[in-house]
Amino acid sequence: MEIVINSIDNKYREILSFENLDNFHESFKKFSSIKGPLEAKIFVINDSISSHQISKFKNMFEKINVLSISIYSNNRDTVIAGKSQKIDTNFINEKKLKNKMLLLNPKKREDILHEGTVRSGDRISSNGNLCIIGDVNPGAIVSAKKNIYVWGKLLGIAFAGRGGNNKSSISSLYLRPLQLRIADIIAIGPTDKPQNSYPEIAVIDNQTIIIKPYIIETKN
Repeated sequence: MEIVINSIDNKYREILSFENLDNFHESFKKFSSIKGPLEAKIFVINDSISSHQISKFKNMFEKINVLSISIYSNNRDTVIAGKSQKIDTNFINEKKLKNKMLLLNPKKREDILHEGTVRSGDRISSNGNLCIIGDVNPGAIVSAKKNIYVWGKLLGIAFAGRGGNNKSSISSLYLRPLQLRIADIIAIGPTDKPQNSYPEIAVIDNQTIIIKPYIIETKN
């Protein structure tokens, strides 16, 4: 189980992971000095959390000024228990649940594969390569220490080479982002529509970000 405590203005975030709930009360002491308002998201994969345990969560959340609580789980007993406590509770299959958790805590892995639309307000960050099968909407931000691949429309903000790798690249089937950044070089995305229907790639050339056709070379 993971609990994400987030400030409403997104300036503060804490992620707690629990294999059991024995140390839950002790972990919550660190939040006593934080000024709210806060929101909490509880992610439960496969495990069953009782209505009584969720009631304890609610009581502790109230003490640290949590105004919004959401539960996401693929366990039907947990979903029923959450709804019985009048908490916003969502049944999500295991794969989508892990992807949702990854959006909030991407440090768990290097390369990331995200399937689905990255919507306005979403943030995805990878410590390796980032591959997105879907669109990146305006208002979304995606970043990676290595390369970014978007199998769809890239319309938001993309930052590759985070950490200074100027050999990184950003590629997409439809490359029209609001802003591109590779290492320390920043560029505003083109406003005109692509003239051709082929993928494009953004790279650094002579300290400038250029966009060119993404040609995959094949060996005969």
